[in-house]
Amino acid sequence: MSPTSDDRVLFDVDREKRIATITLNNPAQRNSYDAAMRETLARHLDAVADDDDLTVVLLRGAGGVFSTGADMNNAYGWYGRGETPAKSRPSQRRRLAVDRKSFGFYHDFMGFPKVTVGEISGYALGGGFEMALMTDISVIERGTKIGMPATRFLGPALGSLHMFFHRLGPVLARRLLLTGDIIEAGAVEHLGVFTETCDAAAVAARARFWAEKAAKMPADGVVIAKEAFRLVEQSQAYQGEEVAGYLFHAYGTNLQFAPGEFNFVKTRAEHGTKEAFRLRDEHFHVPEPELD
Repeated sequence: MSPTSDDRVLFDVDREKRIATITLNNPAQRNSYDAAMRETLARHLDAVADDDDLTVVLLRGAGGVFSTGADMNNAYGWYGRGETPAKSRPSQRRRLAVDRKSFGFYHDFMGFPKVTVGEISGYALGGGFEMALMTDISVIERGTKIGMPATRFLGPALGSLHMFFHRLGPVLARRLLLTGDIIEAGAVEHLGVFTETCDAAAVAARARFWAEKAAKMPADGVVIAKEAFRLVEQSQAYQGEEVAGYLFHAYGTNLQFAPGEFNFVKTRAEHGTKEAFRLRDEHFHVPEPELD
């Protein structure tokens, strides 16, 4: 039984196979999520973590799209301020309080005690990209668009920096964060960022295959291993990550914009969300140099 009735996050359990499936079900918004959706997702994960009969959680998105991350239709709504005008934006203390809680979700997901499998296709942007990288086993469509485009209007100190550098490597992490580029998963297939990169038609079946394969492992052994993995990562790569993550996100989203720089919140207030995204892409477009 689902621990919540929010139909934007679906929950299904296959007890015979020991697999729970969580589906982000907001396809009209490319499975972007607000705070309520993320809290629902967290409650489902808690239910799986507490269920001794489940070993694997399969995370996916409805409509052939994984997730485009946080819903930016209301940039200040995450801070409990609604459509607050720029002149009255949330205080730094409010940002820190909210971001500490937000990053707690990602920290818990990365250290989740059961096996996490990602079925990733279409788009995996922003927080969706973070979750895709945090899964233990990830199957991604070769043409999936991945990246952190919000860095273009919130600054490069965005997201789980420790995880980007550890999972992507310092060169690719810097490239994506300092440009806001969106690339196709196939472009980094050779780097082994994801467990398996395949064509769109195979993603669902391959993700289910990996979920069933992992679910055959001894349940106690999996939990012990996951805690051991977490200890190794904390000692080798993530020291200070809990503070660094939300601290720099809170500071980095409280920017002052110089003349000529793109201010998404102001542009959105003046032109609407859809036009703000178009103007963002127009502002950041730099044509490739032509070769003689």
